[in-house]
Amino acid sequence: MLASQSIIEAFNEQIGNELGASNQYISIAAYFADENLEELAKFFFRQSDEERAHAMKFVKFVLDVEGKVVLPAIPAPRSDFKSAHDAVSTALDWEKEVTEQIYGLVELCQKERNHIALRYLDWFVNEQLEEVTSMSTLLGVVERAGEDNLLYVEDYLLRHGVPSAEEEAAAT
Repeated sequence: MLASQSIIEAFNEQIGNELGASNQYISIAAYFADENLEELAKFFFRQSDEERAHAMKFVKFVLDVEGKVVLPAIPAPRSDFKSAHDAVSTALDWEKEVTEQIYGLVELCQKERNHIALRYLDWFVNEQLEEVTSMSTLLGVVERAGEDNLLYVEDYLLRHGVPSAEEEAAAT
């Protein structure tokens, strides 16, 4: 095998983390859909799709190194958002947590001197920079607009766009 059992187990755990993130983003998207904020809902449904794609990248790696994929239990996502700020703050906190999870995987792979897994994780490290920056920017836009002016946030997302799956695939 090209990866130790501990790396395979850690990657399996990350599959669950990524699927948990996907579910959290569905919950946030549903909150915005209920509030009739279509662009925010679309943004978070797209984020959910991305997180599922990240989980599938980990699945592919585990299979490629001849490991066994074992999906962990995934806790229910939070759904009791009090405001747009609360929902987007939850997303930013989640991305910061995922960043720490990826760092933990990097450290494990460094410790085990598994350069294949380490190089594989480079993409995720770069992706987390993009994810944290994107959520931080969105939170700033929500804060500037205020809860009474969320249509400005909708306009911001319309102008800056939510990349289509095709555009995103071309960028990776």
